[in-house]
This record gives sequence, structure tokens and C-alpha cells, in this order.
Amino acid sequence: MSFSGVSEYIEKEVPDWNDDVIATARFKAFSGQRSDWELKFQFWRDLILKIAGHFDLLVVHSSQIKNEWFNRGGLTPLCLDHVLFLMYNEGDIVRSSDLVDPTSWRVSQLFKRVRNLMVRARTTSEVLLKDHVIFMTLVKDKGAEVVKLLSESHWTSSCIITMEKFKDMCGRSDEASAVLSYLSGCGKAQYLSINNKEFIEGLKVSLSSAAVSSISSLDCDVLHLIWTTEKLQQQLDVIDRRYEMSRKSALASLESGNKKVALRHARQLKLATESREKCTSLLNRVEEVLNVIANAESTKKVSEAIQIGAQAIKKNQISVDEVQLCLEELEESIDSQKQVETVLESTPSYSGIDDEDIEEEFKKLELELESENPQVTIPKTEDNEAAEETLASESADLLSVALSSLGLKDGPAESSPTEDSMVPATNNESKHPMPEAA
Repeated sequence: MSFSGVSEYIEKEVPDWNDDVIATARFKAFSGQRSDWELKFQFWRDLILKIAGHFDLLVVHSSQIKNEWFNRGGLTPLCLDHVLFLMYNEGDIVRSSDLVDPTSWRVSQLFKRVRNLMVRARTTSEVLLKDHVIFMTLVKDKGAEVVKLLSESHWTSSCIITMEKFKDMCGRSDEASAVLSYLSGCGKAQYLSINNKEFIEGLKVSLSSAAVSSISSLDCDVLHLIWTTEKLQQQLDVIDRRYEMSRKSALASLESGNKKVALRHARQLKLATESREKCTSLLNRVEEVLNVIANAESTKKVSEAIQIGAQAIKKNQISVDEVQLCLEELEESIDSQKQVETVLESTPSYSGIDDEDIEEEFKKLELELESENPQVTIPKTEDNEAAEETLASESADLLSVALSSLGLKDGPAESSPTEDSMVPATNNESKHPMPEAA
């Protein structure tokens, strides 16, 4: 990372960086109570974290922050010592010497943690400027990124990787040490090693929310197999490069007419092909063993789940018929859900139809219904009560008219044809006249 790159980034992030008056106020040392310089401290703290995040700097020497990052014509912020000291006390940064080495013995790790608690209280800004500092926020993000990448390539709850692969994923060696210390401290990773013919280092990383389990002999065997696959893959890459070089040399020799040299390169091509076949065959065998181990672990998890389920059934006194009934109901629910999803997928979309078009079509249907049944009226929903009262009053009027038309007099009633038609047939045909009113 060049100093010019940091300067350009600061000028983009801080528009008034080149203002001499504002810069003079910012570069002064802190004085008075914290409330007097709290805003200035937040400015420097946020700017330091932004620069580290932008350039992906997990580990950097504190003197570089003070003397290079914010150098303006030879002037450096006088308050920067205090800023770094406060960031150290608040946990934003830690010293590289404070890191607990996961590769050491458990007792040594415990002593290291106790020592850090004692030394931290006596650490001064002068001591802090002599050491590398580690940005814990970036370390946590890097650790989460490593776990995510491993989760994408492994379907188990934990995985074994070699130390070389872990360092490649983290980047630099010092950054890998910081990430490993953090993952080990929060129980997400555990260091393991084997020393047979060669010394092999690796990690067991938890890919779930649970802490990583303890190291077993199977984990050491898996580490050895994974290390073997990586070495075989490296050997294949070397063979492929040699094969390509021999092929190009053979073609060049043929073009120049040197058949002897071309023949020698052709023999090297044949040997490289045979070596690649042997190496590929061995790599496939090792990968098959790893797959068998992974499948065995999966089968073990399933067996444990079945045992736990059986114990729960016995504890709650659930019969086999009830379990079977629940499974059948679950299958029916799944089938019904699938049918609903199929129908929804096959249903055409009506997103292109407006609400106004729907209202116009509805009005047309109402008009057609009224033309077919003129005596039928469709009252509005909001006027239901008023319509019922109107209908009741009309019925009362009709009843009163009918009663008045049937009024009884001293003589025989003179009825109109309409009234005669309204009189029941049984009254017209009766031989007994209706009695007169008293």
C-alpha cells in the first residue's frame, strides 16, 4: 500500500482535508475533559477504521498510522497517540503481541490470557506505538468470510482443512494468525497437527452456530488424507506445466527440422502422460476414501437423530399408529401444497388489467341483468336498511288498499270486474249469501 493511495482516499472521504484552518484544529493534541474533544476523537477513529477497511489492512504497525497515513507536509496529528490508546482500551484494536497462539499448549494459552489482563492495564501510548496493531472489526469480518467460504464447499457441520489452505484464504501470514487466534478464542476453530513422516498442520472449523467439537483420531486421519490430496493436486499441476512445455518444444523442434530433439520431447510427453494417469488414479482413490468417511459421518448423524426420535416417542407414550397417521397427514399436506403451487404457476397473470376496466365490465353485467329481469333490483350494500324500510311501508299501503276495497255496506256489495276477479272462486260459487253487516 502506497502513501499516495492513502492520501488520495483521505481527500475523497474528507472534502475539507486541505483546509489549513480546519486541519490545524484537528491536528492539535487533546486537552480538557473528554466532552471537549469527543467529536474530534470520533473523527480520527472513524477515519482510521475506514482506511483500514478500504485497503483491507487487518494488521499494520502503529507508527505507520501516525507518521505516514496523515502526514501533511511533514506535520502529523499530535492527538494520534491518544486516539490509538483510546481505541486500544475500547477494544477497537489489539497489539499483535497480545494474540493467543492456538498452536501452543493449553496451559501456555491460559497463561497468555492472564498475562494480557495484567499487561493491558499498564500499557501506555509509547508502548503501543512500538508494536503492530490489529483491527478487530476487520478480523471478525474476515473470520466470518472464511467460515462462509468453507460452508459453500462442505455440507457437514464441521470440516478439516490444512494450514496452508487456511493461510491462502486469509492472505498474509500475520493476518492468518490474527484470524486463527480470533476463531480459536470464540470456539469456532481448533488447531491440530500430526507428525508421522512429515509434520502436518491443520484446523477443525465449525460451520454451524455451535462450538467446534474436540479433536479425535479420525480428524487426524482426515487431515492426512486432505493433505495428501492437496499434494497430489500440486503434483498434477507440475506435470501439466511440464507437459505443455514439452509439447511446445516438440512443435518448435519439428518446425526447425530437428527431429532428434522433437523425438526426445515426444518421449517426455509420453512419460508425463503416464505419470499424470498414475497421479490421477491415486487422487481418485484418496477422494473416494474421503467420501466414504463423509457418508459414514452423515449416516451416524441420521442414526443419532433416529435414536433421539425413538426415545422421545417412548417418553411421551406415542403409539406407532399415531406416528404413521401424522406422517400420512404430513404427506397429504405436502401434496396439497404442491397442487396449489402447480395451479398458481399455471394460472395466467392478470397484472395488465386495470381496476377501471374491471369496474366497467361489472357495470355492463349489472345493466344486462336489469334488462333481462326488469322487476329485480339490486340494492346497494350500504343502503340495505333503507331499502328494507321502504319495502315494508309499500307492503303496508297495499294491504290497507286491499282491505278498503273489501269494505262491507248495508246492501249487496257492488264490485268491479277487478274486484270480482280478486274474490276467491269459492265465495262466488257459494249458495249462501254473505251476511249483512249488523
